[in-house]
Amino acid sequence: MEVQYICPTAYDSSVYLVNRKVLIDTGMSSELIIKELESYIKITDLELIILTHCHYDHAAAAATIAEKSGAKVGIHKADLEGINDDYLSVSILFGERAPTIKPTVTYEEGDKIPIGNGECLEVIHTPGHSRGSICLYEPVSKSLFSGDTVFPGGGFGRTDFEGCEPEKMAGSIEKLTKLDVKNLYSGHGEPTNRDGNKQIMTSYRMLKMMQGGF
Repeated sequence: MEVQYICPTAYDSSVYLVNRKVLIDTGMSSELIIKELESYIKITDLELIILTHCHYDHAAAAATIAEKSGAKVGIHKADLEGINDDYLSVSILFGERAPTIKPTVTYEEGDKIPIGNGECLEVIHTPGHSRGSICLYEPVSKSLFSGDTVFPGGGFGRTDFEGCEPEKMAGSIEKLTKLDVKNLYSGHGEPTNRDGNKQIMTSYRMLKMMQGGF
């Protein structure tokens, strides 16, 4: 699996170009992201945009990128409503209106998304940070695109926004501890290839400690 990491500003989410045809999250800065993408591919080669969740910093540039490329846009069905809501998308926190993107593909737990080269991404529904947060697992390279569910070094996503489901976060991260993960591509910060399993377990333990479970 070939992955290019893109992060044009400190406020944008991490953006990942996978196998030169699939984009995971889009950030907010469409002009900067398109410029970066065009250093790797023709924009019209992009076939699919997958949003890990509905929040503005991950999805605001999706409409422009989809229009320029013709790519389809996918999101978990539980975040389909939130993507266009000022509060559920947390757009209001950025002083903006919700993105105008209308996803054309919806995902559910266990869906497998072909990404070329005989590889696919398995959809793992991880509610907590949002109702429809997903992680995407590629088993051959042992890679996890974790959105804002977990971050390297034991971090995890906030659960105090409207539409968050804090009571589900521990169960979602526990689900990730069952995977064999080497490469961790999170929604913020640089990716890491240093023992993703231990980093996910650290996130789980940190959350449980905060909840009084350890």
